[in-house]
Amino acid sequence: MKIAGTGRAMPSLSVNNDMLSVILDTNDEWISTRTGIRERRILSKERLEDLAVSAARAALVSANVAASDIDYMICSNVINNFVTPSLSCIVQGEIEARCPCLDINAACSGFIYALDLADALLKTGRAHKILVLCAEQPSRMVNWKDRSTCVLFGDGAGAVVLTDESEDFKAFKISTVSKTDPLYYQRAMEYNPFVMLPDSDAPMIMNGKEVFKLAVSSCLSDIKQALSLAGKTVADINYYLLHQANLRIIQSIRELLEISEDKFPHNIERYGNISSASIPVLLDELHEAGTFKKGDTILMSAFGAGFTSGACIVEWSI
Repeated sequence: MKIAGTGRAMPSLSVNNDMLSVILDTNDEWISTRTGIRERRILSKERLEDLAVSAARAALVSANVAASDIDYMICSNVINNFVTPSLSCIVQGEIEARCPCLDINAACSGFIYALDLADALLKTGRAHKILVLCAEQPSRMVNWKDRSTCVLFGDGAGAVVLTDESEDFKAFKISTVSKTDPLYYQRAMEYNPFVMLPDSDAPMIMNGKEVFKLAVSSCLSDIKQALSLAGKTVADINYYLLHQANLRIIQSIRELLEISEDKFPHNIERYGNISSASIPVLLDELHEAGTFKKGDTILMSAFGAGFTSGACIVEWSI
């Protein structure tokens, strides 16, 4: 499997920490020192499907691949306007693709999980060109009166086109350990006269300290196992692209691995946590900036509610 192209799309509305201080008992220093986040993009006049389509089209252009040539589409999404049809079905029609498509929900680990599924499809010859799309709107789930959660999240979409042209992916390690209490969101159902149901959605519930511990331990375990599977050492990796949830989590993992800061690029200060879209958005930014060189080895690692986690190693060849 090879990454042939990348793309991203972000909402136009930028909400910085000073703007949040108007509606919350917080300030820029409180937020930035605890999370590394200074602003985030929030969907306002756009729809999530608009971002998803834009990111998908950008990745197709980057890969020089027509939508009609895509054999399969995998979309990672936690929540959007539609319960059904799936977001991938909506995007498929908008970009005029003709392939089978499905949505997955592995929370913030969704990009790694989607890559793992795509790798299997390409290796078995069931597909030759796959579009992986991550489009997320966490701002729909948080309580905007709760400074412990709403300051963390933003919206956005990122995508990659994958082909079977070369064997650039060297290892995958994905994990799930059922721990639902630290982070969850329950959606209300439609009225049923025979069943007692909640009147409305409850906002996202998160135990920040527990999530922090799970994130660090899961990522470290996946990273070390992926390195072992690929026959590589920590020093062999040129760049570590971690899920952008909290800068302190990223720094803790980096320090425990004893790696220099320049190998851990980040954009959380501008976007906050955009769930599974965080790594493909960062990947596209670095690709666009010309950061990667052919032959560079990149390790991507993510964690999310569930508790899911995953890591993979790829040699860059664009």
